[in-house]
Amino acid sequence: MLAGKHILLIIGGGIAAFKSLDLIRRLREGGATVTPVLTRAGEEFVTPLSVSALAGQKLYRDLFDLGDEAEMGHIQLSRVADLVVVAPATADLMAKMAGGLANDLASTLLLATDKPVMIVPAMNVRMWNHAATQRNLDTLRGDGVAVIGPNEGDMACREYGPGRMAEPLEIVAAVDAHFGNGRLKGKRILVTSGPTHEPIDPVRYIANRSSGAQGTAIASALRDLGADVVFVTGPAEVAPPMGVEVVRVQTAVQMQQAVEAALPVDVGVFAAAVADWRVTSASDRKLKKTQDGLPVLGFTENPDILKTVSHMGAGRPKLVVGFAAETNDVVANATAKRLRKGCDWIVANDVSPGTGIMGGAENAVV
Repeated sequence: MLAGKHILLIIGGGIAAFKSLDLIRRLREGGATVTPVLTRAGEEFVTPLSVSALAGQKLYRDLFDLGDEAEMGHIQLSRVADLVVVAPATADLMAKMAGGLANDLASTLLLATDKPVMIVPAMNVRMWNHAATQRNLDTLRGDGVAVIGPNEGDMACREYGPGRMAEPLEIVAAVDAHFGNGRLKGKRILVTSGPTHEPIDPVRYIANRSSGAQGTAIASALRDLGADVVFVTGPAEVAPPMGVEVVRVQTAVQMQQAVEAALPVDVGVFAAAVADWRVTSASDRKLKKTQDGLPVLGFTENPDILKTVSHMGAGRPKLVVGFAAETNDVVANATAKRLRKGCDWIVANDVSPGTGIMGGAENAVV
């Protein structure tokens, strides 16, 4: 998988550094050679001996090492690798990279390298969301740095949100895809995600509890397997994945137009929770509460995107995957939906109130 590839792994100083030990093992299992660089802050979380033993290589720590620097070691280190991976990439390391600072071995290597760089951010959610970090992130992406993660979840600091370091297997998949080894390399895949918002007036709309988490996770996995992903998303709570083509929409009609524009594709994954109906004549002014009683709203059925694509002739994706969010008789209802829509596969989710799945952070497929 990664045979003959040389990875320079820079380990930053954060609690997520413990994952770097498993990452080294996984990369070596794939056939890669891993040369580790451990920052001084990283040493507070993992030991040099552990890192070196797992890598089976000399560990580098010091910029001013007489033996190494006699031959300009930091220059050599930065250029013999096929890929430089920074995991975890702390807010401090990202700031140094974005600003072009070089005051230790890790930052000097990153400034001196002429090889591709991939960072795996890990930090507190507030640090990740801080305007300075987001500016640095934009700068790094503009410089061509690949970014993996971060994931969303519980933090060691007992907060919740984006900032968790991607798991070692996710990183290995991204490294594999970087070298063109992904199993879906050369495939173009469309993923729809999130809810749609159907306006009643400029203030109100009809929607559902979809967070977009499922579609985002699927698109991320497909990207990591090397696919060229087109991600059409409604106004979801969960941010779209990085490294994919993102098309943002609001309504079902807009989503249908975006899907048609994205075709042809090899695979269509329709994970969006598209509203079944829309208001026939949405008001261009806010509806007022009056003494005349409740407003009367007329409804029109929205386009059935999954059914339309499933029944295409020429240009139909080779594989069309639909989703069924059901509260009862999950398997029976999902099976009937697959036959009715004409898709190849259907993924059934039990979203009954007791599961907490709809709009939640967890998911389960029947």
